[in-house]
Amino acid sequence: MKGGMGVTRVVVEQGESFESVLKRFKKVVQEDRILSEIRQRRFYEKPSQIRKRKKAAKRRKSRRTTLKDQMRRY
Repeated sequence: MKGGMGVTRVVVEQGESFESVLKRFKKVVQEDRILSEIRQRRFYEKPSQIRKRKKAAKRRKSRRTTLKDQMRRY
């Protein structure tokens, strides 16, 4: 939802059951990472904490890709 993407919508097809529409809606919400964004913004996070969290995520990703590259060499 970063950047004001707007409202998540699901078009209901003719004769489609409520359960199937709800399932598609949940999938779209999960793909858009809306719930994780809400959990993250539930409390104020200081800019220093944001930088620290992003740096740790970058470090984890770098470590993961390094391990994958090492596994490919063998």
